[in-house]
Amino acid sequence: KAVVSTQSGHYGREPKRDLRRFVRWPKYIRLQRQRRTLYQRLKVPPSINQFTMTVDKSLATNIFKLLKKYQPESSAEKKERLRNMAAAGKTESTKKPMVVKYGLNHVTGLIEKKKAQLVIIAHDVDPIELVVWLPALCRKMNIPYCIVKGKSRLGRVVHKKNAAALCITGVKAEDKNALSNIISSVKTNYNDRYDEIRKTWGGGN
Repeated sequence: KAVVSTQSGHYGREPKRDLRRFVRWPKYIRLQRQRRTLYQRLKVPPSINQFTMTVDKSLATNIFKLLKKYQPESSAEKKERLRNMAAAGKTESTKKPMVVKYGLNHVTGLIEKKKAQLVIIAHDVDPIELVVWLPALCRKMNIPYCIVKGKSRLGRVVHKKNAAALCITGVKAEDKNALSNIISSVKTNYNDRYDEIRKTWGGGN
């Protein structure tokens, strides 16, 4: 209701109300909220519930710090490099640079060939069926893996909008110690807890 001023007798401005309940939210936001509610109310099987077990903040910071060092070049950087090489009259070197690998099929191939040293999976891939089998494959091939928050955060590493999974196939000598520390942490939290994770149901609150 409007508020009457005691001095002048004029009506004041109506107080602000929280109108978020009346907003017609976009469909993708409604779906996100409905999915979250369903995951809270229904019993969630272990294969899906494992994606709620993400790494802690300090470990995630270390992982992304390492990933940033091995970012693949963007299309603009590649164009500039090729232009400089053409101007200098050089041919492209045969030695491949050490960069983060991305693309679900590419990452899967590297895991099957046991070339991946560490696999990073996003927790919010939609549909979840795209990556629901990936932790099991990593465990079978004895490849360290972890689940981190945010497919968009992984996408930023490789200059994409989103990325379902990334993997590291090699690092420079100065980063081997950092990688081994990360691998030991994720093995303790994921690979070595296989029996516990595969029996832990979620939801049903």
